[in-house]
Amino acid sequence: MKVKICGITNLEDALLCEKLGADALGFIFYDKGKRHIEPNSAADIIKLLSPFTLKVGVFVNEIPENINAISKLAGLNIVQLHGDESPQQIIEINLPAIKAFRVSDDFDFDILNDYKNCYFLFDTYSVSEYGGTGTIFNWNIIPQVLKCKIILSGGVSSSNINRIVKEINPCAVDISSSLEEYPGKKSEIKLKEFFNILKGTN
Repeated sequence: MKVKICGITNLEDALLCEKLGADALGFIFYDKGKRHIEPNSAADIIKLLSPFTLKVGVFVNEIPENINAISKLAGLNIVQLHGDESPQQIIEINLPAIKAFRVSDDFDFDILNDYKNCYFLFDTYSVSEYGGTGTIFNWNIIPQVLKCKIILSGGVSSSNINRIVKEINPCAVDISSSLEEYPGKKSEIKLKEFFNILKGTN
């Protein structure tokens, strides 16, 4: 199972996450987000990272032209779309895309059929936020056939990673707030604890 640490805002955190075993790092380019980073700042961090670490740009309802420009400037490998982006908009993006869906108890999984050429991330539905809520949704409603194919987000933490591996075994988890001292700053203690627990599940 792959691990993406999201909400990276500084080089120290990025290098620590990479050293501990993160497969991907997420940079949030949504200016209303609590973990927002400017493209130039992200570029400065990314150029010092390993070429084998996936660099993910997170966008919310941004037009494809701007996504492509920021992706090129920052040196991204893939984009993660957390808004209401349509299948047609995704076609216009130059990089591979992860489409995030905020899942509530009445979420219609049939909508995934409209999105043919992207990866799926399931996050917790919130009226006020596009992610980073730190709360989980009802994992039992995820169709069995999808569990091993998705990226799971929303309240992923050291306290439930064992359960996630056993009950869902997604292809990846996306984790942010549970590993922070405060929004935008990761905790070395929490990061080490998470990766130690994860290694014990293998």
